Amino acid sequence: MRTSALAASAAFFLAFALASPARAQTPATPAWIMPDILAAAKAEGQVTVYSSTNEQEGLPLWKLFEEATGIKVNYQRAADAALMGKIAIEARTGQQAWDIINTPTANQLPAAVMAQFDPPEAKNIMASARDPDRRWYGVYANYNSPAYNTNLVKKEDLPKTYEEFLTKKDWVGRVAIEGTDNEWMNAMFAHYGEAKGRKLIEDIVSTLKVVVLDGHLAAARQVASGEYAVALNNYTMLTNNMKISGAPTDFWAMDPVALFFGQVAVNPKAPHPKAAVLAANFMLSQQAQAFAAKTGRIPTRPDVTPNPPDVVARLSAAKVLPYALSGDQLKSSQKTFDELFKKR
Repeated sequence: MRTSALAASAAFFLAFALASPARAQTPATPAWIMPDILAAAKAEGQVTVYSSTNEQEGLPLWKLFEEATGIKVNYQRAADAALMGKIAIEARTGQQAWDIINTPTANQLPAAVMAQFDPPEAKNIMASARDPDRRWYGVYANYNSPAYNTNLVKKEDLPKTYEEFLTKKDWVGRVAIEGTDNEWMNAMFAHYGEAKGRKLIEDIVSTLKVVVLDGHLAAARQVASGEYAVALNNYTMLTNNMKISGAPTDFWAMDPVALFFGQVAVNPKAPHPKAAVLAANFMLSQQAQAFAAKTGRIPTRPDVTPNPPDVVARLSAAKVLPYALSGDQLKSSQKTFDELFKKR
């Protein structure tokens, strides 16, 4: 009788052990999946993504989407200006190829070129990353801050205000800025007042012989390599990217910190409209933003830990000013920027 009971007990636990792995291996449905459109999105079969994010980051991210949905991603990477031009040509010719765009300049597209939509995951991102007109949403936060090479500049020697840059005479010719930092310039005007802000920038440029560079990633690399000791301003996420890779560089926060967003927008004439909305919702998800944070991109979701974990707290200790410049505002701002820096 005892033997029979033991045999029955063993048989029960064996059956449970065999059944349990099958249950454990069943993948959970990602929270960003939209069940009401998933079948239609799968039927469309693919989605075309225009993005300015480099392939080393973009392709692994979109592999997660493909694995979760079975929808093929056609990833087309180009610089912001090239993407904007391509979309403009498609709009004129009526030959629509793109479904979604991911770039910091999406908000500069005409409203008619961006669909109004309400992705469920948008409720989880910071309020300033949501377009009031519901045409774009921020997928990463692009904070602006000065940066330095930690081998060339001591942390205790960093200026605490932009006025203090004028005292750093040993930095002459060793300070750089990227040639399209319009948001930073506008934040300076808003913080100091336009007249005072303009004069301060002119004095910094004149005193330190600030060098104008082409490309924010190039600027981050040149400071990290020691070609320049300091960046008057750059994208914090790129400085973090260099630091994460082991380069001797870091940022510091001062008033003001300009903030804008890498955005996602949907084509109102998307060839694959259901897949487009699902893909946009994915980009706003905790899964996608946590993945992107590994390379230093700063999430727009408060429930995703940035990399490094204290980056938002450090930046938020300064005065943060969000911006979303229109195309016309950008042209005017760039003209003023060129005048101030005299295209050095």
